Amino acid sequence: MNAPTLPTWRSLLFVPANNRRFLEKAHTRGADAVIVDLEDSVPFGEKKTARDHLPVVVHQVTQSGADMLVRINHPLRMAVRDLEAAVIAGVRGLVVPKVESAAALQALADVVTELEIERSLVPGSVVMLVQIESPEALPKLDDIASVSRVVGLTLGPEDFCAEVGMEPNADTLLVPSQAIVFAANRSGVTPYGFVDSIADYSDQERFAETIKRARQLGFRGALAVHPSQVTIMNEGFMPSAEEIQKAREIVENSRAHEQKGEAVFSLDGKMIDKPVVERAARLLNQVKERV
Repeated sequence: MNAPTLPTWRSLLFVPANNRRFLEKAHTRGADAVIVDLEDSVPFGEKKTARDHLPVVVHQVTQSGADMLVRINHPLRMAVRDLEAAVIAGVRGLVVPKVESAAALQALADVVTELEIERSLVPGSVVMLVQIESPEALPKLDDIASVSRVVGLTLGPEDFCAEVGMEPNADTLLVPSQAIVFAANRSGVTPYGFVDSIADYSDQERFAETIKRARQLGFRGALAVHPSQVTIMNEGFMPSAEEIQKAREIVENSRAHEQKGEAVFSLDGKMIDKPVVERAARLLNQVKERV
């Protein structure tokens, strides 16, 4: 199976799989992807009904162009039941919580492969976004990110902090968040997230600053728990018009100086060398991906 194409999600909105009203409105929220949650937000007694309803949910969620992902449960017996229900036409991916080993994740990926074959789905079409929620997973991030189907890593800040007994905030989450960014880049997948509690969405001005910082730290998108976060993410994870113009100037000047045999040059009083040019080119590619 070839490596999956990396999606360009800026915002991924959680919606409980048992909340029919929220599911019906999910396509109007403007999120790049909607995560239909079978895990924490669904009581045990309602999980089966929520699974059975997924074929209907696919049409509801994707009708305006958003991708649909399904967050499965962690215990193996429940995870397999969730996969049986979720690996269907129209579902773009799975959010896999509480991942601590590559071997366990690969076992789930193998089940997905079997289901794709049985159901005549395109091989490799169902991708995986991995949630890291314990310190035990941190030394294994490279192996986890290298599992087939994985397109992204994200930190589950609330669960992670509960595991280690610390408060979820910008200080305590910085180190594990950076570990996610570094591992994702080493493995060629996408880092998702922001450095703060995922539950605090009431102060939108503060949240916009949090997303701005997340992009500076290397995150490309994030998971939202409330619709009010979606627009902030969509805007915050895209470069500003000023940044785009500056990047174009850097790339264009670089080409001109290359023709003169110059690898380093000055622009607006700043030294421009290869890393700066590469960063500008990546920014322009990110904009191109959204067109």
